[in-house]
Amino acid sequence: MATLYILPLPLLLFFTSLPAAFKWTSSFAAALQTLQKQIGYEFREIDLLRRAMTHPSYSRENCRALSILGLAAVESSAALRLLRSDADASAAAVSDRVSQASNITACSAAGDRLGLPAILRVATGTNASSPAVVCNAFRAMFGAVAVDAGGIDAAAEVFWRVNVAADGAAVM
Repeated sequence: MATLYILPLPLLLFFTSLPAAFKWTSSFAAALQTLQKQIGYEFREIDLLRRAMTHPSYSRENCRALSILGLAAVESSAALRLLRSDADASAAAVSDRVSQASNITACSAAGDRLGLPAILRVATGTNASSPAVVCNAFRAMFGAVAVDAGGIDAAAEVFWRVNVAADGAAVM
């Protein structure tokens, strides 16, 4: 027979009224805080970043939907950036730029630079270092920024900040 533990009401009220910052004490929470500093964006709703760093093998609340939005934000941003600098760019040039910015190899490499494989929550047996897994989380991070900020402009800004080398040259 299972034992049911009941907290006294004052203690229960104390724990349920704590700010979110006090409820997150895990190494995962610390990694999310560090990631926010790395990307230069502080989430109002940290649960969005938590979801972005959660693989579908780990939970039903995962990165899939945010990854779709993040991919759209990255692709739109890459196309816009090229067309702003060269309004006469060909469709092939735009397509190439979009592909360079959003392909699995490029976004997995960028995710690796941020240390995403060490942050990602995946089920046992799922390789957190797999390029597809890292890329989906990387894209989802920008989807999470877009939702948190209420638009893809913030996601694009964070994307280019993350993907510009120290010398100012675009990584992708």
